[in-house]
Order: sequence, then structure tokens, then C-alpha cells
Amino acid sequence: MGTRNITVRVPDDVYRAARVRAARDGTSLSAMVARYLATIADDDDRFRRLEALQDDVVARIGAFRASDRVPRDQVHHRAVR
Repeated sequence: MGTRNITVRVPDDVYRAARVRAARDGTSLSAMVARYLATIADDDDRFRRLEALQDDVVARIGAFRASDRVPRDQVHHRAVR
């Protein structure tokens, strides 16, 4: 896996605060930004996996019919036991 250089423009106060944070964390600003961007990519992958899982569950459920419901008195009777 290769790496790419990018240019990002941020206000001076944001740059200074980020540099201070990176120094406090013992890392570079570049590494901090790279970790943040990797987090975004991981979140997108996780969302796609969860979306596929949801689609699979919905497909397995099949058609829902109101007539399939358990009557209210049976639900409460089961819960009391």
C-alpha cells in the first residue's frame, strides 16, 4: 500500500492548535491527520457491512402479515408464567 501527499488549507488558529495537540500526543500532524482519515474510511466500511447485514436480515424475514401476530391476551398470559 502506497502513500500520497495531500495539501490541506486550514485557518492559522486551527493549525496551531493541531500542532500543539500532535506534540502533546507525541506524534506528527501528518500522522494525526492520516489516522483521522483512516477512521473515516473504516466508518464507511463498517456502515456498508452493517447495511448488507440489514438487507440480509430483511430478506430472511420475508413478508410480514398482521394476521401472524400473537393475540394480546396470549402475549400477557405467557409473560405472567
